[in-house]
Order: sequence, then C-alpha cells, then structure tokens
Amino acid sequence: MSRDPLLPGLVCPLPIHRHSHVQMAHGGGGRLSQQLVEDVFLPAFANAALSARHDGARLEFGGLRLAFSTDSYVVKPMFFPGGDIGTLAVNGTVNDLAMCGARPRVLSCAFILEEGLAMDVVSRVAASMSEAARAAGVALVTGDTKVVDRGKGDGLYVNTAGVGVIEHEAVVGPMSVRAGDVVLLSGDIGRHGMAVMAAREGLEFESNIESDCAPVAAPVLALLDAGVKVHCLRDLTRGGLASAVVEIAQTSGLHIRLEEDALPVREDVRGACEILGFDPIYVANEGRFVAFVPESDARRAFDVLRTHAVSEGVVRVGAVSERPGGLVTLRSRIGATRVVDMLSGEQLPRIC
Repeated sequence: MSRDPLLPGLVCPLPIHRHSHVQMAHGGGGRLSQQLVEDVFLPAFANAALSARHDGARLEFGGLRLAFSTDSYVVKPMFFPGGDIGTLAVNGTVNDLAMCGARPRVLSCAFILEEGLAMDVVSRVAASMSEAARAAGVALVTGDTKVVDRGKGDGLYVNTAGVGVIEHEAVVGPMSVRAGDVVLLSGDIGRHGMAVMAAREGLEFESNIESDCAPVAAPVLALLDAGVKVHCLRDLTRGGLASAVVEIAQTSGLHIRLEEDALPVREDVRGACEILGFDPIYVANEGRFVAFVPESDARRAFDVLRTHAVSEGVVRVGAVSERPGGLVTLRSRIGATRVVDMLSGEQLPRIC
C-alpha cells in the first residue's frame, strides 16, 4: 500500500509514480489515427499479429489460443447518462476481445490521476469498474497508478488491457471477409456520442439520450457456439459505423455496400445529430457491433442475436462484393450512391 502526498487521504493498492506530462496525438476513427498506424506504428512494431489490424492480437502459446487488447479512455465529461469512464474502460476492452472471437477472462487497469482530484470521484469510478467487470464476467487482476501535476491530467484517464481465450478454430478478422457476406448490425447507432455530447455541452433534448455502453461478448460467443460462420466482427466505437467498415474494406480489399434505409437511428438521436450537424454513421457507440457472415448463415445469426438484450435490435445493413475493392458505398433513401470515407478528423473528440 502506498500513500501519495499529492492526493491527501488517498490510499492506493497499486504503486504510485510521478510522471511528467507527455502530449500525444489523440486517437480515434479518423485520418490522423489511420496515418499514425500506417506511417508510424506498423513500420516501427511490424509483426504478424499487429499486421492483422484487428481490435486485438490473436496469439498462440503451447496450443492455447488467446486474444490480447488494450485501450485508453479520456472521455470528457467522466460521467454521462448511461455510464462513465469506468464502465467504458471495462466494456471497451471486453468488447475488443469479443471482436476477436474470444471469451474475455482478465483485465488490467492503470489510472492517471491529476493532483487534487477528489477521492469520491476515484471511488465512484472504481465502483463502476467493479460492477461492469462482474456483469461482463471478467476479473481486474493487476494495475498501476500514476499522478501528474495539477492542470496536466484533466482529472482522470484510465487504461485497460485484457486477455481472452479463443475456444474455436475460426479466424475472425478482416482478412476472413468474403464476397457474398452480409453485414449485420447489432442495434441502433449514435446514442453514446450524443449522450456524451449532451452532458459535455449541457444540452437538453425532449427525451433523455443514454449511452448504449454494454458488454457484447455474450451474443458473440453465442453465435460461435451455434456454429455460425462468423468471418469478421468489429465494435463501433470512435468513428462509428462508417470508420469500422471502411477499415474492414481497406484491409480485406473488398467492397462493402451499406443501405441507408436499413440503418437504425432513434428519432431523438437523429434529431440531435441534425441540430448539431453530425452524421450518425460517424458517431461513437459503446455497445454495438457489426458481424460479417455468409448469406447462408444470416437467418441463424439473426435468431441467435435476437435472444440477447444487447443485440435484439439486429438488422441487415449491407453486403460484400468483389468490386470496387477497398471501398465502402452507401445507397441513400432516394437511390443515390455515395462513397463513405474516413473523416479528416474526429466528429466528436474525447468521446471514449
């Protein structure tokens, strides 16, 4: 146990070290993030697991197949309708492991605390993480705590990393996508981003928009247990649906066609997006994913997903074809077709 003089009365079960403030480019589902990956991180850290460009790394040790993922959370504000930075930190990493087709098992957590942060804030976030971990069936087994100077940390940042066990032979990832696959979306989109935006700006809408933050491992594992041929999975976090499918199209070299009429957006979310000038397909979600499955398995996948509350709103939103390769197009309600691309920046920064 250690006590840090910067946070009077804070007793931490994890060691505390002072670190100087480091400025880094903000990650997200936009061109800057993509450029960092392409031009900096992939060349610097080149290896087979990383080049798969999935939500986590697939690893094998002595016949045991594992998935490993990590993410950092800098959401502002820390507390918002439907969740907080603690629930995001647990569910975000749990969901990344699930997108690899793995059963999430254990997480680590690291906290970067700003000098002077109130103890009740830390306690509230820790309680949220504990509750979210229990709900997701994972254990928080190790971690770290750092304190930065007042004014240098914006309150609290959280990093989580996780390990999951892959219990099947399927290779779930962008390179497994095939022409003829259908694209299934697990539910309505845009709620998380709009919930955070409303809390950040003090906006009030006619209805209360809450984040969709939730673990999605259960329906994913149910798909695999049912023998559905799941080719690829991707959760729709920063950059939303658009960025997720663009990344998959570019990695697979295939064409993904989306149907605007099929995209489920709640009316209050759609109205909020129109007022604020946002496109719902780029707005972050924290409890939604897309699944790429063969046409022949689509009905069985629907039946499985509809038995889970988090995915009971599943809809078919698109299909995969050979050409034009590496491209995503959206057919509008009036029949026009436009190219869906990465945003040059983030629509909503500090969203998760």
